[in-house]
Amino acid sequence: MLAFQALILGILQGLSEFLPISSSAHLIIFPWLFGWNDPAIDSLTFDIALHLGTLLAVVVFFAADIGRLILAWITSIRERRIGKDPDRRMAWFLFFATIPGGIAGVLFEHGVQISFHATPIPQGSMIIMAIVIALLGGLLWLADVIAKHERGFGKLSFKDAVIIGLSQALAIFPGVSRSGATITAGLALGLERETAARFSFLLSAPIIAGAGLKSLYDFMKSYSGGMIKSSELVIFPVGFVAAAVVGFLCIKFLLTFLKSHSTKVFAWYRWGIASLVLIVVLVRG
Repeated sequence: MLAFQALILGILQGLSEFLPISSSAHLIIFPWLFGWNDPAIDSLTFDIALHLGTLLAVVVFFAADIGRLILAWITSIRERRIGKDPDRRMAWFLFFATIPGGIAGVLFEHGVQISFHATPIPQGSMIIMAIVIALLGGLLWLADVIAKHERGFGKLSFKDAVIIGLSQALAIFPGVSRSGATITAGLALGLERETAARFSFLLSAPIIAGAGLKSLYDFMKSYSGGMIKSSELVIFPVGFVAAAVVGFLCIKFLLTFLKSHSTKVFAWYRWGIASLVLIVVLVRG
């Protein structure tokens, strides 16, 4: 049963990390709905598995882009010049856009953990998260409908990168969604849907890597103190593989989907899952 739960949550992580529907919210909602209370699925070990799985997905999918951008970034530092090279510009855009999310993680992660990873989760926290999910669905809908999506990847500016980076910082709160916030901001700025998603995915790599390294550090401290259980180690490969495979397929799907479709379906999904949470809260009293 524990392996099954790990598989489901790994699939959810792979899907919701890249679709604009909030991975953190889904990893809270599903155990809450079905009463999955085994501490192994809320452990540092499993958290690392999910982060490393989605990190592998984005690194493998964008391997050529990431390698080229890292080389351009290093070269710009060595030569002390960015110039008009589009790869150097994009590398620095991603660098500065990552900073707000990193700061938010350092400052607010502990408070979020206390509020949304307690056992049991307070009903008030679930209500707040449902409201946030619905509100972000509304913003996603508006950004898709109102803005003109005419600017491609080469038209991104430093201002765009900073605004999208600031929006990513909001994703520390469950229900906002890292990809949801960054794609919504990109759409509101007039980027093409595929461009907004592509920049969002590239921007996710350093943030996911940072979260994974933080979890790995905490894991090593716990492991050296003899606090890691064997059940946590057993489910690691299940969550890792599921998140990696589904995440890779999800990136491929969304980039293709957004070439000819809007993001409205994800807004509708957000409203549906938010309504479900509120209904369950009311029924459980």
